[in-house]
Amino acid sequence: MKRIKNKYDLVVVGGGHAGIEASLIAQKMGINVVLVSMDTKSVGRMSCNPAIGGLAKGQMVKELDVLGGHMAMFADMCTLQSKTLNLSKGRSVWSPRSQIDKIKYEKTVQKYIKRVGLPVLKGEAVSITEKGGKIKSVVLSSGEEIFCVSAILTCGTFLNGLIHIGEKKIKAGRMGEENSIGITESLQSLGFLSGRLKTGTPPRIKRSSVDWSSGEPGFGDKKPKPLSYHTKKFIPKDEPCFAFRTNKKTHDLILKNINKSPMYSGDIDSSGPRYCPSIEDKVYKFSHNPSHILQLEPEWTNSEQIYVNGFSTSLPEDIQLKCLKSVKGLENVEFLRPGYAIEYDFFFPSQLKNTLETKKIEGLFFAGQINGTSGYEEASSQGLMAGINASLKIKKEKELRLKRNDAYIGVLIDDLVIKDTNEPYRMFTSRAEYRLQLRASNADQRLLKYSKKFNLLDEKMIKDLTKKVKKTKEVEGILNKTNIKPEDINPFLKKSGEKEINQPTKASNLLKRPKVLLKNLPKIKKIQMNNINKNFIEEILFEAETKIKYSGYINRQKEEIEKTKVYEDMIIPADFDYNEIKSISNESREKLIQILPETIGQAQRINGIRPTDISILLVYLKRWFHVKRNVNLKKK
Repeated sequence: MKRIKNKYDLVVVGGGHAGIEASLIAQKMGINVVLVSMDTKSVGRMSCNPAIGGLAKGQMVKELDVLGGHMAMFADMCTLQSKTLNLSKGRSVWSPRSQIDKIKYEKTVQKYIKRVGLPVLKGEAVSITEKGGKIKSVVLSSGEEIFCVSAILTCGTFLNGLIHIGEKKIKAGRMGEENSIGITESLQSLGFLSGRLKTGTPPRIKRSSVDWSSGEPGFGDKKPKPLSYHTKKFIPKDEPCFAFRTNKKTHDLILKNINKSPMYSGDIDSSGPRYCPSIEDKVYKFSHNPSHILQLEPEWTNSEQIYVNGFSTSLPEDIQLKCLKSVKGLENVEFLRPGYAIEYDFFFPSQLKNTLETKKIEGLFFAGQINGTSGYEEASSQGLMAGINASLKIKKEKELRLKRNDAYIGVLIDDLVIKDTNEPYRMFTSRAEYRLQLRASNADQRLLKYSKKFNLLDEKMIKDLTKKVKKTKEVEGILNKTNIKPEDINPFLKKSGEKEINQPTKASNLLKRPKVLLKNLPKIKKIQMNNINKNFIEEILFEAETKIKYSGYINRQKEEIEKTKVYEDMIIPADFDYNEIKSISNESREKLIQILPETIGQAQRINGIRPTDISILLVYLKRWFHVKRNVNLKKK
């Protein structure tokens, strides 16, 4: 076995979204890091849909940006269309989404990596070695051994990846790229438990073969806003996406041939993403729906290749084509690539700590689809957190742990490590019990303190965001103190159907009315924006308005968080023996032993753990600490 000449503190395996964020943040934190990729030309590739952001995902991208991540910045440089989703609902679930030029994105990432001098090594990692329970090295198929202090595995769908198109099977990590063999077997030999999951991707069709007049065009926002706080000028293109609809003929064709789909023929036993079902699942499980929407999305500027969002499938290629040709406007459609399903190995994330470090091997971290997740944003979030915590571990500094009330990223990681997964995990706003506080518009207010503490952003950005947060609080304070005269606001209130006022009323009280916005109030002279980044002014006013509108709900959630804080901070020692607890059910004991929660708060959220189990656990923990303390006193 060769030993590679350069010694690295951190080795990141995989050049997808998780690997990029992990390696770039580590480099920013001063760590000697190398990114290992099977194909250096595919680093940063968007292998599935040409979009970044979306419901809950947009919030995560904003959080990434505040914590020193790069996805939002790259996306802004490559945006084809920018849109805020869920505008008909409450502001807490408004979610930014950008349609992306996939080719430009990939090139932008690679160009940036080259500019900052991040070392990228072409090679296939096939195993890891450990010594004394600590990571020792990453071994490549070439025989080279890279010795390291920490390693992060971000292997995507490449671990023993197998593509299905009808009865046709192709060993690949994604279409046109080899799968990875060896890592799964290496980790299994070290005691890690793995499983198999499935995901899928729809066909790519020729633009010129579509009758676009039959589709309904959808455009972006008239005043688009960037995903990244770093973006100074944001004037994206507004290339439309077009909606088409399946029909009875489409559904009949699918049902007639459904036994040819590997999911229904028995060729695939692994679970797919429930919330991103294949067209076969949609038609079979939701037979009451007469049609389903297909969004035809451009994959790059003026691309001949079009992504058929909503038609993920593993049916045989000829059946896929027949089905699409049954859709009005797609009668003459031609394929550039058929849709397919892909099976791959993952490792149950309950084997991880909240930092994404494995419990079995110190210094070894997992991030992305290896943990059973689905989506660019989920992968990037894990990559960033793994990169930060691996770097802090190398520096021998205290790790960063995001709580559920801190960020969607905190919800994501907490769900993974305590609930495990039997299907690809996808983030939704409904997964966050504190979503009123986890808004896309206040990511800076929630997370800037961590960026300051761990130096995750450059000085100028920290300075600008600090001013922004301070000014938002200042504007909120002014609105809470400023009185509005009846004659200045009553004409608007009468026109909008709101009850008029008969005496001076605080601006904040008026803003709590559903139909009243800050722009409807008479100009408040005290609100000045001197020395504030121009891009932030509109966000400051919007966020101050939002905090006031939601203040009652937000304050109640803060009270709930304070009540549970004691349990979130109550650590369960790693060497605590759950077998000593005789008063709980075997099922509860097995779950606690399997997941090994790090805090009482985590233990409470394990499926099947009852309040009585927690009460008993607290009694035994108190006794455990008492015995430990007496033993230590005797030693002294």
